[in-house]
Amino acid sequence: MSVNPSVYHYVRPEIIERLDRDDPFADVEKQATRYAYAEAILEVGAANPDVVVLDADVSKSIKTNLFGERFPERWFNFGVAEQNMMAAAAGMATTGLIPFASTYAVFATMRALDQVRNSIHYPRLNVKIAASHGGITPGPDGATHQGQEDLSIMRCIANSTVIVPADSVSCKKAIWAMAEYEGPAYISFTRDPVPLLYTEDYPFEIGRAVVIREGSDLTIVALRDLVAFSLAAAEALAKEGLSVRVIDCHTLKPLDEETILQAARETGAIVTAENNVIFGGLGSAVAELLVEHNPIPMERVGVRDQFAESGPYLEVIHKYGLDTPFIIEAARKVWVRKQAFFGGKHAVSSDHRSVSPTPSGA
Repeated sequence: MSVNPSVYHYVRPEIIERLDRDDPFADVEKQATRYAYAEAILEVGAANPDVVVLDADVSKSIKTNLFGERFPERWFNFGVAEQNMMAAAAGMATTGLIPFASTYAVFATMRALDQVRNSIHYPRLNVKIAASHGGITPGPDGATHQGQEDLSIMRCIANSTVIVPADSVSCKKAIWAMAEYEGPAYISFTRDPVPLLYTEDYPFEIGRAVVIREGSDLTIVALRDLVAFSLAAAEALAKEGLSVRVIDCHTLKPLDEETILQAARETGAIVTAENNVIFGGLGSAVAELLVEHNPIPMERVGVRDQFAESGPYLEVIHKYGLDTPFIIEAARKVWVRKQAFFGGKHAVSSDHRSVSPTPSGA
């Protein structure tokens, strides 16, 4: 069974044509989103003289040292002093500057949490926190550098905006959007390379999730690197006769409630997939939305109640249950639950067609 390109939106043709392979991303172009940030901030900085970049001794890792070489008067390296960096970013924002404070996710959301909460979010200052090594993507660096809680921590802070791009194209668009957005915003990057998924017409907008694959039997809502794995899972499930919608929920907060509730009405079952702890992140946000507005069968893929080990990125992702086979397993489980839940028929609201629980194909 060949891939049907007509069900995809904004996904690069070279990605689509490989999705039915056993290892679809083995030979595609990849880039860590931390490097996409470094490229984008150079462009944003050239266009807007109010943009400044702050670092905490990781400028070579994130490559923000390139910004410093080009705009030395607008680049500040604080060394291993993330708390000072966040406090300084808050002060700079009060003068009309747009600071991008750059560090690793674990340091931004834990070591400097006091300053992030009280100095930036409480007064709702225009600070952008650019956090690399999010989730357990920094597999080789071990638990101390794996930011598996960063999304949960940032989501619960008042006035926060939390952005988690899936690839370099969406990441660059996110940086531009953040520079124009007034208020605190947090963006989380991958350490390791991830596939370039999207064409340049990908419609990034803060708070608006994007349907990148159409489907009617169930929906996978994903973010960060698990978007790519979700696409591969959807194509594998298509071979089983299941029509799977995939949503890139690049903004965790504010959550795009409209798009998710529409998917709930139209497909009757949802799987969430996130490279983050299972508590308080994407799965929690979607579950809270559904239980209040449209309770339906749901499964969550994420890091369970444990710390991950050191190891190669793809091996770590697999060991802790985040990659394609586990998303497929969750989808099969929610499909069975959907059939039992609806008693043989998926009844949707009057403005949508009824969907039978019989697999409808891709």
